[in-house]
Amino acid sequence: MSILQRKVCMLGSYAVGKTSLVRRYVDSIFSETYTTTIGVKIDKKMVTAGEQQLSLVLWDVYGEDSHQSVVPAYLRGLSGYILVVDPTRETTVQSAVKLHQMVETNFGNKPFVLALNKSDLKDQWIGEQRDLSYLEDSAIARIETSAKTDTGVDEMFDNLAAALVPSNEVVLE
Repeated sequence: MSILQRKVCMLGSYAVGKTSLVRRYVDSIFSETYTTTIGVKIDKKMVTAGEQQLSLVLWDVYGEDSHQSVVPAYLRGLSGYILVVDPTRETTVQSAVKLHQMVETNFGNKPFVLALNKSDLKDQWIGEQRDLSYLEDSAIARIETSAKTDTGVDEMFDNLAAALVPSNEVVLE
């Protein structure tokens, strides 16, 4: 059986925890130290979805803020994405909506998981937001995650990996 390769982009506002989620998933590491991602950082992880081997190429794209927007060129060729929000900061949900719409406009309907990160700070989460419901309706899954406590991280990537394996793909050797 051949190995499929899939490009997965980590998208969201600055400081929502995209890099921490990738590091937890790929290297089983968490650091309290915040480091801003400049451009994009690429990691790989081999996974099995069903009976299919997948090489996930994880593109950790810099976070959106009021000074810079994600450039669609970084997303070219993506198979799916993880949309990360920090529910303690309402602006990260609004940024996620913009990013989701940008992906749809430029690349069509791609599978994505909505990650509500920092579940270890759930007591600080802001109440239900209309924009969050909009994203939940489009996502293949809504998963509460915490890179710090390793909550929901594998589940988040496993859900997306399963969606990236075509159910009827014929592999020619």
